[in-house]
Amino acid sequence: MPEARSVTAGFWLSIGSRDEPAELSGASHFLEHLLFKGTARRTARDIAEAIDAVGGEMNAFTAKEHTAYYARLPAGELELGLDVLSDVVTQPAFRPNEVEAERLVILEELLMDEDDPDEMVHTLLYEALFPDHPLGLETVGTRETIESMTRDEIAGFFADHYHPVNLVVAAAGSLDHDQVVAGVEACFDDRVGGERPPRWAPEAPPAPLVVRRRDTEQAHVALGWRGVPFDDPDRYALAVLNQVLGGGMASRLFQEVREERGLAYSVGSGTSMFADAGAVVVYVGTALGRSTEALRVIDGVIDGLVADGITGRELEVAKGYLAGSMVLGLEDSGSRMGRLGSSETVRGFVTSVDEHLARIDAVSLEDVHRVAMRVLGAPRTLAAVGPFDESRFEPLLPRS
Repeated sequence: MPEARSVTAGFWLSIGSRDEPAELSGASHFLEHLLFKGTARRTARDIAEAIDAVGGEMNAFTAKEHTAYYARLPAGELELGLDVLSDVVTQPAFRPNEVEAERLVILEELLMDEDDPDEMVHTLLYEALFPDHPLGLETVGTRETIESMTRDEIAGFFADHYHPVNLVVAAAGSLDHDQVVAGVEACFDDRVGGERPPRWAPEAPPAPLVVRRRDTEQAHVALGWRGVPFDDPDRYALAVLNQVLGGGMASRLFQEVREERGLAYSVGSGTSMFADAGAVVVYVGTALGRSTEALRVIDGVIDGLVADGITGRELEVAKGYLAGSMVLGLEDSGSRMGRLGSSETVRGFVTSVDEHLARIDAVSLEDVHRVAMRVLGAPRTLAAVGPFDESRFEPLLPRS
C-alpha cells in the first residue's frame, strides 16, 4: 500500500480454544494476556513504552481456532514492530506475580460476561450446538479452570504449541516484501519444528433447548443451526443468505421484527466457520411478554426462506452489500493485514480480492435456496436467558 503512512504487522498462531484439554479451558486466552506482561528482555512497561513512543498501537485476540498478536505503527517503524512482536511470542517470562495478577483480570472478565445476558445467551447456544466438543466451550474458559490453572501448565501449553509450524506472519502498508522477510528471519533465527494440534469434528447432535434463569428486563433469545466449514463451496451462498436473513437494515429479520412490528431493538443474524464445522445464529432481545410472538415471526421468516428462497432484488442488494463492504473495509493497513493473516492461518492460502468478488457475484438464486434448505432446514437449537424456564419455549421446539 504505497500511499499509506502506516504499517500493520500480525503474528497469527493456529492455536485457539478448541485445541485445549478440558482442564486447561481458557489457556490460549490466558496466554494472550500473559504475553504482553513481559519477556526475558522487556518488562510490560518496556513493551508499552516502545509502542507508545512512536504513536503506535498493539493488541491481540483469541478465537476458537487461532490467536493473533498485532501492531499498527508509522511506516518507518516496521523493524520495531517485528522485534517487539517476535519477542512477545517467543520469549515470554511467565513471572509468577504477573500470572497471578492476570488471573484476577480474567476472572473479572468472566464476571463481566456473566452480567451480560446478550453474551451469556451466545455462550449457552454454542454449548448446545456443539455438546461435548471444544467448539462449544467459551474462549475465556471457566472460573474453575482459570482459578486452578498453574503457571507451569500455562508455560507448558505455550511450549507445546507456539512453534513456527503454527505461525503465520502477515503485514500490510507502506513496506517492501523483502524487508519484511529479512526482518522475520532476523527475529526467528534458527527456530524450527513443532506440530499442528490434532482436531476432530463434532459428532454429538445439537441439543434442542437450553434456558438460563436470570432476573432481566428483556428475554434474550438465540437460535442456532450447524453451518458449513470455511472451505465449503457453499460459503459464498451462505454469506448471501445470511445478509438477506439478518445481516443489515434491509434484511428480513430487521424489517419484519423491528420495523413492521416493533418487537425488538436488536435483532439480526451471523455466521461462523471453522475447519470442520460452522454455525448460523439468529439473536433477538425483546420484551418478556413478547418473546413468543417474536420467535413466531422469526420462524415465519426462516420457513419462507427454506420454502421459497430469496427474491431477485434481495440477491442484488445482498451481493452489493457484501462486495461494497469488503472493498471499503480494506482501505487501511490493519484490515489488509487481518485478511491476509486470517486467510493464510485458517485456509493455507489467500483468495485475491477480485476472485472473492467474482465468487460473490456468481451466487445464484438456486444456490441460496439450496443452502437455505441445507442449513436452515435442519433442526435448530434455541437458547434463552431471562426470568423464565424451559416451559415457555417448549411449544416452539425445533420440528424434526
